[in-house]
Amino acid sequence: MTHLGGRPAADGGAASSAPTASVSGIVLAAGRSTRLGRPKQLLPLAGEPVLAHVLRHAAASRLAEVVLVLGHAAETIAAAVGDRGQRVVVNPNFLAGQSTSLRAGLAAVDRDAGAVVVLLGDQPGVTAATIDALIAAFEGGDAPIVVPAYGGRAGNPVLFGRAVFAELGRVTGDEGARRVVRADPARVRLVDAGPGPPPGDLDTEDDYRLLRDRWRP
Repeated sequence: MTHLGGRPAADGGAASSAPTASVSGIVLAAGRSTRLGRPKQLLPLAGEPVLAHVLRHAAASRLAEVVLVLGHAAETIAAAVGDRGQRVVVNPNFLAGQSTSLRAGLAAVDRDAGAVVVLLGDQPGVTAATIDALIAAFEGGDAPIVVPAYGGRAGNPVLFGRAVFAELGRVTGDEGARRVVRADPARVRLVDAGPGPPPGDLDTEDDYRLLRDRWRP
């Protein structure tokens, strides 16, 4: 796991100054975009790369830090989005699936983080307000997993409390964290994120056209 700049990851030396209940953000953006045929992180949207919008919203939220996990074309993508306060971690095992990027992100967040919000680098419509609503729900309840509901349909991003970090670390393949969310509905809290639809995947040119048609900055 390689760091491309920004703040260094917390180590076992000096005690962290971050509060115990702080919430970190992990942006997963390591994939090859094989179905699209070009890096979807860098698709232009309103004058910025798609990934830049994701990082901008994350930086504007209450997240204590933002860890950006890259893999394919990491240096090119990192240079294109610039410094928006994120810390970049490169996952050399990204071809083994999204779960490896999730583990890389978990390993890099502040050791005192009480929770993480996992964002996807191809969902620029996730706003700071949605992220903050997840954090507020986590702080005001006892559910270790908080999921936004768009028009009653669950979507992304998802907040995971430290109580489920070990389970996240055991996820394998390209499934991401879905298995952890579905394992026990009783520990999941849904938060209203407004009307639907939930943010969709950006995998094809049709997805990209739809995103541009619907885009509202």
